Amino acid sequence: MTSEIRAAILDSAATLERMAEDAGCLAAIAGTVDLSVAALRAGGKLLFCGNGGSAADAQHWAGELVARFHYDRPGLAAVALTTDSSIMTAVGNDYGYDRIFARQVEALGAPGDVLFAITTSGRSPNILAAVAAAKAKGMAVAGFTGAAGGELAALCDLCLRVPATSTPLIQEAHEVAGHMICAMIERRMFPRA
Repeated sequence: MTSEIRAAILDSAATLERMAEDAGCLAAIAGTVDLSVAALRAGGKLLFCGNGGSAADAQHWAGELVARFHYDRPGLAAVALTTDSSIMTAVGNDYGYDRIFARQVEALGAPGDVLFAITTSGRSPNILAAVAAAKAKGMAVAGFTGAAGGELAALCDLCLRVPATSTPLIQEAHEVAGHMICAMIERRMFPRA
């Protein structure tokens, strides 16, 4: 069993190493930080959406920004669109599951805000609908997906395409990128002396 564990750890490390050497990945992370900081400094907010494990990432990253990451500082305006079961079930019932995030973007988003759209395949219909709604509102979109990119890659202002095709490996890399983004936003918004 330990050989399987070691192999899984090495697979994850190899994905992160490929990401670290991929100029497109590095630029997407840095650009997402820049977009986010500009939005927050202008009084805007960050909206996060994803399904399944990506929904957990959306909640995790929003929580890191609203609460704290490395140190105490004022909260940052970040909202996970995956957490309100009453809204999600009302929209799902009245408009269909594909609209659960788009409707919230229409209601909560504003020009200059940033949507974090997380989908390992790049093909999730409800994420693509949220991206379309964000674009219609004049929002920027930071996408997070896998190597293929799906339809999402072409629709985003910036898109982190993890150099992997395995969903778990993509999710693991998204989590590392999300932590880096939260840390860098925190440092840029509230530098420590």
